[in-house]
Amino acid sequence: MNQVKSSSNGRLIAIIAMFFLFAMISFVTNLAAPIGTIWGYKFEGNSTLGMMGNMMNFLAYLFMGIPAGNLLVKIGYKKTALWAMAIGFVGLFVQWLSSMVGADVNLFEMTSTVKENGVEVAKTFIVPLNFLIYLLGAFICGFCVCMLNTVVNPMLNLLGGGGNKGNQLIQTGGSLNSLSATLTPFFVGALIGSLSPSTAMSNVAPLLWIAMGVFAVAFVIISFVAIPEPNLTKSGKKVKYAHSPWNFRHLVLGVIGIFFYVGIEIGIPGTLNFYLADQSANGAGVEGAASTIAGAIVAIYWLLMLVGRFCSSIISGAVSTRAQIITVSTVAIALVVAAIVIPKTVTLPVPEFIYAEGAQVPVSAFLLVICGLCTSVMWGGIFNLAVEGLGKYTAQASGIFMMMVVGGGIMPLVQSYISGVAGYMASYWLIVAMLAYLLFYGVSGSKNVNTDIPVDDAVEDAL
Repeated sequence: MNQVKSSSNGRLIAIIAMFFLFAMISFVTNLAAPIGTIWGYKFEGNSTLGMMGNMMNFLAYLFMGIPAGNLLVKIGYKKTALWAMAIGFVGLFVQWLSSMVGADVNLFEMTSTVKENGVEVAKTFIVPLNFLIYLLGAFICGFCVCMLNTVVNPMLNLLGGGGNKGNQLIQTGGSLNSLSATLTPFFVGALIGSLSPSTAMSNVAPLLWIAMGVFAVAFVIISFVAIPEPNLTKSGKKVKYAHSPWNFRHLVLGVIGIFFYVGIEIGIPGTLNFYLADQSANGAGVEGAASTIAGAIVAIYWLLMLVGRFCSSIISGAVSTRAQIITVSTVAIALVVAAIVIPKTVTLPVPEFIYAEGAQVPVSAFLLVICGLCTSVMWGGIFNLAVEGLGKYTAQASGIFMMMVVGGGIMPLVQSYISGVAGYMASYWLIVAMLAYLLFYGVSGSKNVNTDIPVDDAVEDAL
């Protein structure tokens, strides 16, 4: 009886630890987009360069995804998480250094074109050293969040027993992830206020120090938490099997799906942030402290992701993951298409609890914000479907899965380029196309057609 109670307590502590790490992932990740408005302003409204911090953050996934999956096998979940937090501390420190060093060191000039009143205008600006320092810090932070994602998702799925219950735990942890994501752009937007020539990285330095402090405390706490190590081999060496995760069709299609999904999740609020903060003719036409308003509106997107994940955590025991993915993909497509076609002259007032001084915001912005309810369940749902039935290949699959989170850097950058050429709202057709793929994955792509491959460790399948 005592042994059962001890096992139950250990499982609960492990779940709480994973929830905590889930929250830290979004905190670090969601610093990039609102901070990017600072650089976009300095670079004469070049939103593509403004999104480079976000790009570097997600680019790290491409290099770290598979190694992170292998680390789970070699050193275990706990040590991988500790290494991740140490790396995250370093990355945040480097970003803070960009507020102290290199602002007065000019590296080179760049020229880009932006649309002003429908006319292409050439803009020339200086790229300073501290911008590259900031990008380096964002890249290092990307290694951190990639490793944490690789730990958290399969562990929560495992602790939940896979299937709908596994998805339920992932969605519950995702609720805390969304809460952290909600607060991050709100705080950054409040620290920035209205963009001006004097706005700099030093404006957001306090938040970077808070983040470093949280990582330091988390490192100490996790050090004393016992975490199950189902994939840690006695020899510490990776076991070679006759097959690989790439042999599972639903995993391969799910990997493509997560590439698109993260592009959707980041692209919707990221481009919206630039759209609302842009007070030129190309922007939303928001008057007043546009950056503050943009940060507050985008924060609602992440808040609705919190609501969506919380609701999903309640229903996931009864409603299949596949049904949830199909439903939210369909609704999201309808919302984004409506946002594209409704003119920006059709506006609604910003609620006073968001911005007390009052402002008008295009209806399209609110439709895009509502998409947060839809994107909320996609991450856990796609992961759950992609690793279903993989057994001993799950750890490796998780690494592959995380590698393709690089889509959160690539696709928003593509969207930003499109927005510079065709306009902010026209760029959301890319979002519609990616949502259409996720609908396909939910309908048929997620079905496991490779059930003949042995996935149980008890079955001889090693080389």
